[in-house]
Amino acid sequence: QVQLAESGGGLVHTGGSLTLSCAASRNIFSGNSMAWYRQAPGKQREAVALIDSDGFTRYLNSVRDRFTISRDNAKNTVYLQMISLKPEDTAVYYCKSLNADYNNYWGQGTQVTVSS
Repeated sequence: QVQLAESGGGLVHTGGSLTLSCAASRNIFSGNSMAWYRQAPGKQREAVALIDSDGFTRYLNSVRDRFTISRDNAKNTVYLQMISLKPEDTAVYYCKSLNADYNNYWGQGTQVTVSS
């Protein structure tokens, strides 16, 4: 069974913080790079941050120094800590395995809304 379940979204004011969680099934998580994506209304889905199995991370330039991706391999969970949120961060956030075998698997997403 393949599972990706995002949670932790919500409504915050500009400058606020949120931490997103993504619980994954072991087969899609273990040993694989994981990523957070987001999709704002009327825009294409974009990759926000990724973390490989060794903990190496990369970020979209616009979120660097504000977002932190991490993973707990014992819990098959990936996190996205977001601080100093801006209205342009408003989107549905998704997590995804970067293993090509699971390329078509997406969770339901979690809505992040940042009010100005």
